[in-house]
Amino acid sequence: MAFVYRTLFPYARRRLHQYLTLHGDAPANQELWQRLARERETETQCEGLPEWNDATTESRDDSIARYAEWLMDRDRKSPALKELQGRIWEEGYATGELVGDVYEDVPRAFDRWRRAGLGIGIFSSGSVLAQRLLFSRSTVGDLTPFLTWYFDTSVGAKIERASYERIAAVIDSAPPEILFVSDAVPELDAARAAGLQTRLCRRPGNAPAPEHAHRSILNFDEIAV
Repeated sequence: MAFVYRTLFPYARRRLHQYLTLHGDAPANQELWQRLARERETETQCEGLPEWNDATTESRDDSIARYAEWLMDRDRKSPALKELQGRIWEEGYATGELVGDVYEDVPRAFDRWRRAGLGIGIFSSGSVLAQRLLFSRSTVGDLTPFLTWYFDTSVGAKIERASYERIAAVIDSAPPEILFVSDAVPELDAARAAGLQTRLCRRPGNAPAPEHAHRSILNFDEIAV
């Protein structure tokens, strides 16, 4: 989480206007701008909500930037914002300015789990693109060969039981055969309600967890296979 909040989020904010200047008219981005506009139209939290003006390219880019910053200020889990951040980070990873930060026990655990025949997947509020970038260009190299599944909030919110039921269906495994590890108790509660096994991972620097009934671990070395 420190890497996300201290490195990735500030990088996306700093490079937002530059990205729009360079890529605002790219055909591959037009559908994303439409998604952001549609999200803004459905906003119910309107305090300080910036106006949207797409009369010109300049006014559209300014609208995108101001709305994206408004979402970032509120740490909103907007799917369109997450996709935009991922595309900005893609350039940072490509130039070497960004390198995915992972704990030292992660590659060791991934290797152990894969040799045991287990599938490994990620469920994040960040986009699938952002997930692939972080694990493909990490401090210990490319970890994507270990990963089978990537899930973002297109399957649902991380605090909703139905999200984990959908994931179980995609994985094609019975929920009790799936272990979900997180540092967020509400996510673990939702996963357990769907029938998954759960572990609360208590990493250094994490916010104190509220009272809960999940087994706690300090790192992935504690997850036996």
